[in-house]
Amino acid sequence: MPTTSRPRRLLALVSGNRLARGYLAVFATAFTVMFLFPESLFATIPVLLTAPLSFLGVFLPLGTGATTVVVFAVWLLLCALVNAAVLGALTTRTATATPQKVRALLAPAVDNWLARGYLVVVAVALGFFVAAAFVLPDPGLAGVWPLMATAPFGILAVAVSAPFEYSSIGWLSPLVFSVGVALSGLFNAVLLGRLAHKLRARNPHPAI
Repeated sequence: MPTTSRPRRLLALVSGNRLARGYLAVFATAFTVMFLFPESLFATIPVLLTAPLSFLGVFLPLGTGATTVVVFAVWLLLCALVNAAVLGALTTRTATATPQKVRALLAPAVDNWLARGYLVVVAVALGFFVAAAFVLPDPGLAGVWPLMATAPFGILAVAVSAPFEYSSIGWLSPLVFSVGVALSGLFNAVLLGRLAHKLRARNPHPAI
C-alpha cells in the first residue's frame, strides 16, 4: 500500500486542524512582536511558546551579529512547526475511535523510540535534580534541567511547588516539583508518541 511522505504528513498535521493553526497564529503574532520590541518582556514569549525544543537553542553554536539572529529565528520557526504538529496529532482522531482507557491513552508514551528517548532524557534530568536536592547541601540550579526538559507544562510544577518552599514543610517542595515534572514529561511523551504514530501512518487512499 502506498504511503504518504513524512514531510507531507507533517504538513497535514500542522495545517489540518484548528488547534494547530491557532497555535501557529499566536506564535506568528508573538514572533512579530519579538522583532518589533526586542527589549520588552514580550520578546521572550516565542521562546516559551516553542518550549521545550526552543530551550535546546542554548546548545547551538551561535555567535554574534545578524547571522545569529537569523539562525535563532529559523530555530524558533522549526520548533513552532514541530509543536504545531504535536498538537495536530493530539487532536486528530481516526474514524473508528472509541472511548479509551488510561492504559491505551498512555501507550503512545512507550511504544515508539521517539517518546521513549524523550522519557530517558526526562528521567536523567529528574534523577539529577532529586540527587542534588536530597544529597547535596546546595542543589543550586539543578531544577533547571528537568524544567527545560518538560516545558511548557513543567512550568506548572514550579508554580505548584513554590508555596511549599516558603513554608514550614519546605522539604515537601522538591517532592511536589518532582511529581509535577514526571507528570509533565509523561504528558509530553504521549504527545510525541502520537506525533510519531501519525508520521508513520499509512495513507488510506491510493496515490493518484
